[in-house]
Amino acid sequence: MQQSASTGAPHHRPGRLARLTAAIAAVVGLVALDGPGAHAADNPYERGPAPTDASVEAARGPYAVSQTIVSPLVVTGFGGGTIYYPTSTADGTFGAVAVAPGYTGTQSSIAWLGPRLASQGFVVFTIDTLTTLDQPDSRGRQLLAALDHLTQVSSVRNRVDSGRLGVMGHSMGGGGTLEAAKSRPSLQAAIPLTPWNLDKTWPEVRTPTLVVGADGDTIAPVATHAEPFYSSLPSSLDRAYLELNNATHFTPNSSNTTIAKYSVSWLKRFIDDDTRYERFLCPLPRPSLTIEEYRGNCPHTS
Repeated sequence: MQQSASTGAPHHRPGRLARLTAAIAAVVGLVALDGPGAHAADNPYERGPAPTDASVEAARGPYAVSQTIVSPLVVTGFGGGTIYYPTSTADGTFGAVAVAPGYTGTQSSIAWLGPRLASQGFVVFTIDTLTTLDQPDSRGRQLLAALDHLTQVSSVRNRVDSGRLGVMGHSMGGGGTLEAAKSRPSLQAAIPLTPWNLDKTWPEVRTPTLVVGADGDTIAPVATHAEPFYSSLPSSLDRAYLELNNATHFTPNSSNTTIAKYSVSWLKRFIDDDTRYERFLCPLPRPSLTIEEYRGNCPHTS
């Protein structure tokens, strides 16, 4: 365009129009770089707008959520459940998390995590176990069976990135979360909630793990469960220990802002590689009205 103008070529008006169009495009491009998808080129797994304290603590995130019930009659290796997923497909696929209940519990005991996590940009499968009395090793296998169902045959499989998966669970489901991570090191995040397991050492785990304990837990006291679980994880692993203040073994069974905030941040950081959430994890959170103690290694490795 500049060469034509310097040689005295006619039709100056179209030249100005083209330059104006180019200038507008450049401005639009700059605006786009500041928008919610600004980091997409750097990290294609980022989902949703830049986080704030309010957004990670919110009862619902930026995504509208749909759900589908999975009958135990159509699955193998676990007891069925409910899949919660972002309704829109505009952002492509999402990472996924399977969540298991504890001893004598059903998926209803951890159901609040389904829409809460899904609204932040995950596909979440809250499951029932084969029996309510299943032990942690069985619950670990069932979490993996649920992820396999989700990614291979479920009605929302095309919404899931099968390379970006995590596990969560309460009590014996938390013990099962550690079992699943031990069995499948390709998992990218694990969050045991007030976990219970007879096995106290987990040096084999290679999955970034956030262990959540409760200061008032008398069923799985932190001194004999959550704390040794965390301490036995490899020191080189991305790991953290969150002990809830003024909480019990059953605190994870109802909506809890502190559990949600750090679970969302952990899943975003390690399933989505979204470093925008690093600031909620590092520097380590300090004791507060809801946090008795928080340990971990910072900064997290990439």
